Amino acid sequence: MSYESRISHAFDNAPVLPLYKGSRYVIISDCHRGSGNANDNFLKNENLYFTALAHYYERGFTYIELGDGDELWENRNMRQIIDIHNNTFHLLSCFYKKDRLYMIYGNHDMVKKKRDYSKNMCASYYCTDTLCTQPLFPDLKFYEGIILESPYDCSRLFLTHGHQADFFNSTCWKLARFLVRYLWKPLERFGVLDPTNAAKNYVRKDKVEQRLDHYAKSKNMHLITGHTHRPRLNLEDLFYMNTGSCVHPYNITCLEIENQIITLVKWNISVKKDRTLYVAREVLSSCLLSQLFKPIM
Repeated sequence: MSYESRISHAFDNAPVLPLYKGSRYVIISDCHRGSGNANDNFLKNENLYFTALAHYYERGFTYIELGDGDELWENRNMRQIIDIHNNTFHLLSCFYKKDRLYMIYGNHDMVKKKRDYSKNMCASYYCTDTLCTQPLFPDLKFYEGIILESPYDCSRLFLTHGHQADFFNSTCWKLARFLVRYLWKPLERFGVLDPTNAAKNYVRKDKVEQRLDHYAKSKNMHLITGHTHRPRLNLEDLFYMNTGSCVHPYNITCLEIENQIITLVKWNISVKKDRTLYVAREVLSSCLLSQLFKPIM
């Protein structure tokens, strides 16, 4: 199966969410939440992520996780990840209770596509605030893709992780998982990077992004992915966009949709004049959805 067929399969099976004038969505990808050890790349940015998540929850955003939310190649035990990042999952459960939580699986958490995965692995958790077991998201369904569609003119945004454009990380994901878990994970502690990882291999990254961009233009659609960890909202080329990731050394990035504007945002630690630290939200790029959809209307 070609990469075009893999992406089209995700599109054909994607549920449709409404994109109203008052809709608020935040799209975050590649958190890679781990088990709290030296290989947990999410750990260093967890406070940034939690602050951003609380910001979006308080302002009524719907949270869409665009794949690789949890690092299930290096780690086998989802329950351990939930226990380690207890506060984060507590806040995600708040989104779930408000019916404002949607999750897409990527190559690193492909196991989530199994039927009843959420019921078996994410039904409940031990809340450290209440000191008792609480529901997490027992009936949550993990999708390969999601479509945001305007009810006014049927304009669409297609959201998927993006690993479909990478043969080794899609079709051969079980082999890739084996190599990461038993070869590259131990070597990573000594500074050896995984050459199969599109986020760390710039040649692979460029190739994957070229394929995603080509697919979007050939299908005359607007495509939002993660996978490569490279944020993108290019006002001169709005067919292909990327959320970036939550595992950059000093920041996390995401895409917001609010007031009919799509915005690429960076969250990082900044310093005030009195030398106190605070979490800052910085706009990197933005455009009106009407401008975004103009080429294909």
